[in-house]
Amino acid sequence: MSKRDYYEVLGVSNNATAPELKKAYRKKAIQFHPDKNPDNKEAEEKFKEAAEAYEVLSNDQKRQRYDQYGHAGMSGAAGGGFGGGGMNMDDIFSHFGDIFGGGSGGSFFGGFGGGGRSSQRVNRGSNLRVKVKLTLEEIANGVEKKIKVKKHVECKDCNGSGAEGGSSHDTCTQCKGSGQVTRIQNTILGQMQTSAVCPSCNGEGKIITNKCKSCAGEGIVKDEEVITINIPAGVAEGMQLSVSGRGNSARRGGVNGDLLILVHEEEHPDLIRDENDLLYNLFISIPDSILGTAVEIPTIESKVKVKIDGGTQPGKILRLRGKGLPDINGYGRGDLLVKINVWVPNKVSKDEHKLLEKLQASESFIPNPSSHEKSFFKKVRNFFD
Repeated sequence: MSKRDYYEVLGVSNNATAPELKKAYRKKAIQFHPDKNPDNKEAEEKFKEAAEAYEVLSNDQKRQRYDQYGHAGMSGAAGGGFGGGGMNMDDIFSHFGDIFGGGSGGSFFGGFGGGGRSSQRVNRGSNLRVKVKLTLEEIANGVEKKIKVKKHVECKDCNGSGAEGGSSHDTCTQCKGSGQVTRIQNTILGQMQTSAVCPSCNGEGKIITNKCKSCAGEGIVKDEEVITINIPAGVAEGMQLSVSGRGNSARRGGVNGDLLILVHEEEHPDLIRDENDLLYNLFISIPDSILGTAVEIPTIESKVKVKIDGGTQPGKILRLRGKGLPDINGYGRGDLLVKINVWVPNKVSKDEHKLLEKLQASESFIPNPSSHEKSFFKKVRNFFD
């Protein structure tokens, strides 16, 4: 009986990537695994067929030879590995430990295929998330913040060990310190070995003989802690920063979680942020727009005086370079964009009304924008809308 094409066996194209091959093989292995198909000879053969296909295609040299010569190139030493016909379950499980989880207890059928190494479980504290409010001034310059958080901290009475008065931990008798227990089961395919977390010590490999009364043997207690964090300049609303190891402490001396800081940007009374640029709406009177004037513009640091030329039209944008916010990655600084708005009063006096009537008849006050001005207004008409 001729062999099927290896790509066809795994159900992938001949240009499949390594992750795609691994995913396809895992799927086939789950489908035809002997534990799911007891006493099924056909499933067993397909299980071996998939293993043989993956063994060749996951090896760059073998895959290249197979692509060039087909199954003929896999005979003898060229095929290596299982050789197609002489495979057994022990070979498959040991050869593909990363697929089947080895002896680490991480397999997709609760662990099988012995020969793997055992490992103790390392406790890890959970991450802690806090929100920090920042002003534009703090964002522009960076700031050091001290925040008080409620969290799990290391028990001071036992120094996080969970043992009363520094008493020792005994090696778990059930797993003999490995953190795992193994079980060997006889099947029609031979002996199958499974691994699982030790129920007596929860995978830690040791048992506390005399638990600390303050923390009940956990090594952590609930408390408040003041944490100093440094916020870099240029952060933005919704950005999340991470401080390694400052989250909740782990049980019995494990690895602490991280502190996740969510940035909340407070609204500025005058300035609007647009990425690294700042926007400001400037209102001037009609006479100032016609005759020109000098005004003070607020910036992050202080106020700066800006000259408004006579004849300035509403909607004109002034750019103050470098007066915006710093880029968090160090790529320069944004600008401050000032939009000119002309203030039109709702009411005027009788004398002002007469004066405006005279101005209304003047040719100078008849709208007649030049082509240059039309082009300019077209570019900025949506600005600050």
